[in-house]
Amino acid sequence: MSMNKNLKIIFMGTPEFSVPVLNSLIQNYNIITVVTQPDKKVGRKQELTSSPVKKVALENKIEVLQPDKIDQSFVSEIKEINPDLIVVVAYGFILPQELLNIPKYGVINIHASLLPKYRGASPIQSAILNGDQVTGVSIMLINEKMDQGPILSQSEADIEPGETFSSLHDKLAILGSHLLIDTLPKYLNQEIKPIIQDDTQATYCQKITKDDGKIDWSKPATEIETMIRAFDPWPETWSYWGDKKLKILAGTVNNSRTLDKAGTILKDGDNLLICTGEGNLQVKKIQLEGKKEMGVKDFLNGYPQIVGEVLK
Repeated sequence: MSMNKNLKIIFMGTPEFSVPVLNSLIQNYNIITVVTQPDKKVGRKQELTSSPVKKVALENKIEVLQPDKIDQSFVSEIKEINPDLIVVVAYGFILPQELLNIPKYGVINIHASLLPKYRGASPIQSAILNGDQVTGVSIMLINEKMDQGPILSQSEADIEPGETFSSLHDKLAILGSHLLIDTLPKYLNQEIKPIIQDDTQATYCQKITKDDGKIDWSKPATEIETMIRAFDPWPETWSYWGDKKLKILAGTVNNSRTLDKAGTILKDGDNLLICTGEGNLQVKKIQLEGKKEMGVKDFLNGYPQIVGEVLK
């Protein structure tokens, strides 16, 4: 433990995914500085809000840096601190080689996939969208290329039936925190030989945008159902009923056959079905623009005229 507390570590992270890792590091190591994204305006009232990582750092009386960009001034500041190690988890900025060269033990990153699969910004969503049954976390040394550094360790996690982004995100965050605490002592004692990634096996995933949540009803119901789970809670999945946005927040695949046009709303007893390019989507939760989230029964009671309409 004395070595742990003598080691000077900088933690760089921003969202909720980073929090379990930071908490584990605080319990086991000497975190001298936390670097996170600048406070941002959030919600309808546009209130200036700190990142989840900043809140944890302040609760533990750790110095916080929030640069607008990673420029020469910031690199010089990190040189002054002279950390032994930097740990990065979903920070949000690309780090230049000059910064990577500063710590004695390099810069370690936790990535939410089994690299080299799903390099990039949306590995959790991509695993769900592609129907994977297994994913995991990778701990790697960062180099100047995106998610291409040598791997120190990996741990797998099952993707359960019905798994959403939210549930898988939380599972992988905890898994990553445990794996890092197990990996760090071995790495620092040179008991781990970093493994170079096989670039020929690499796949990439793009940053998710709000527009990605728009449903194309000509696609199979199975594809739309995985999309709903992958985009919970953001950007959510939606369509248009007339000029109103209609969010489809939960649903299951219903393989009953219909000849109706894709996007057509059907009522089957108390169930609401939407025709797709292959099979139907049975809606479980729904929300009309400007209204609260509803179960199907309440929605059909309030908007019976939707049956037979075609969503766009």
